[in-house]
Amino acid sequence: MNLVETLRLALGALQSNKLRSSLTMLGIAVGVFSVIGVMTVISGLRGSIESGLNVLGANSFQFTKFPAINFSDPRQRFANRRDIDFGQAARFKLLMSETAAVSLALNRSGIRVSYLDRRTNPNVRMTGTDENFLSSRNFDVAAGRNIGPGDVEFGRAVAVIGNGIAERIFLNEDPLGKAVRMDGQSYTVIGVLAAKGSSFGQSQDNFVVIPITQFMEVYGRARRSVGINVQAVNQAELVATQERAIGVMRLVRSLEPEDRNDFEVFSNESLIEAFNNIAGVVAVGAFVISAIALLASGVGVMNIMLVSVTERTKEIGIRKSIGAKKRNILNQFLIEATLLSMMGGLAGILFGVLGGNIAATFFNAEMIFPWGWAIAGLLVCSAIGIGFGLYPAYKAASLDPIEALRYE
Repeated sequence: MNLVETLRLALGALQSNKLRSSLTMLGIAVGVFSVIGVMTVISGLRGSIESGLNVLGANSFQFTKFPAINFSDPRQRFANRRDIDFGQAARFKLLMSETAAVSLALNRSGIRVSYLDRRTNPNVRMTGTDENFLSSRNFDVAAGRNIGPGDVEFGRAVAVIGNGIAERIFLNEDPLGKAVRMDGQSYTVIGVLAAKGSSFGQSQDNFVVIPITQFMEVYGRARRSVGINVQAVNQAELVATQERAIGVMRLVRSLEPEDRNDFEVFSNESLIEAFNNIAGVVAVGAFVISAIALLASGVGVMNIMLVSVTERTKEIGIRKSIGAKKRNILNQFLIEATLLSMMGGLAGILFGVLGGNIAATFFNAEMIFPWGWAIAGLLVCSAIGIGFGLYPAYKAASLDPIEALRYE
């Protein structure tokens, strides 16, 4: 028997029991789908991680009350910390003014911006900040000007709006100098930001900036923790600037030498590292789930092949009586088991890549085909077919032809 004939017989045997074969392949497909789908999402996110997580400007780091990403510690631990109030933040900015560019920020979401009878949806993000914020977050002003120190000092009711807002409520009008309303307050538009697109499914053009002092005048100062962004002069000065900034922050927070930091420091690198740690945990979880599913599927493959051997005992006896050798029977049943596993694996890979890319599009990640994981999945499925099909194949090949012919 040549390989082509063996393959033809194996496929014919699988087709003769379509439902049983399909259910066995489904089990394998589920196991492969879980790991391929997860790794497709992670690979797609990693492909765009530098642009997606690059929420801070170059050579920047940030001080906040809460960690940027946290899954290990209860939030209450950080909620009990003192807020970084405006007085502390302003003093920090003054002490760091000769070393780095410092920006202060308070945020609010769910804002509606209106002009005449036109308005946005109530999903605009507002940031109360200062003159250094836009450059620290890589925003460019397309028209007009940025918030200035005087705007912050006197708490002027001015605003710099995102490109998406300008296009929605001003249509073909020039927004500069026009008055918009937000939460019942009137603001004069002094600038329009350049279009920036979206990051992880969130538009960066649906955004408005006002002076931080005006923000606190409208929304109050109580129970607000100011976010502080520090931008070093260059990459070479980043580490030294961060060490000095931590010391200054401890000073303005009145911490003793033996006290632990009661604030968080993070940068682009730390965000990327945190993402990779989370991705690693998710990948391990996917491997564990898929390993359990594939183990159960392997047992299913062995079971269906043992049933097949029993059902085809007389056929095996006839083939042996007309000259089929032991290795021919062994190869046929091994190929059947391997085909069963690989077909299930191919289905799992196909739906895993499709589902993973669909999920990745919600984060605006690039669509990919994880060739490495796909090849690894096929190799694993082949190993399952051979490993769990070996005993049934050996049992079939070892049948005595006379006894097999007498089997009913």
